[in-house]
Amino acid sequence: MSEHDYTARVVWTGNRGEGTQHYKGYDRTWNVETPGKPVIHCSNDPLLGGNPGLHNPEDMLIAALSACHMLWFLHLASDAGIAVQSYEDDPLAVGETDSAGASRFLRATLRPRIAVPAGTDLAQADALHGQVHAFCFIARSVNFPVSYAARYRVLA
Repeated sequence: MSEHDYTARVVWTGNRGEGTQHYKGYDRTWNVETPGKPVIHCSNDPLLGGNPGLHNPEDMLIAALSACHMLWFLHLASDAGIAVQSYEDDPLAVGETDSAGASRFLRATLRPRIAVPAGTDLAQADALHGQVHAFCFIARSVNFPVSYAARYRVLA
């Protein structure tokens, strides 16, 4: 086993001049400013008054989960001789908020649409999704169930 370090810089940008002196007196906005990478402007979940035009932590978690799954699927497909031509996912995460206001994810479903050449063994391709969870850093780290519902398009 070896450990890996991952870093990010999160900078709150929502101070309107009085800091957090009043609950409604500040914005729930921030930037992710990882050195050498584009800045990501973020906000709170729109359900909690955030800007719906900006990424929120929940968006980023489901996107990270989907991207990690995709990258491992592509790796496993390549190893299996499956020539994936395109891959798009519209993942769906379901969350809940309790009466005290605490929230959590209950489950996520990855819904990739994958194009493969004619003659591809679709059962073999589909089985690879079940193997991804053994490798994907993000999927192995979350505490909610992750399922998948892949759809394939066979190219002529």
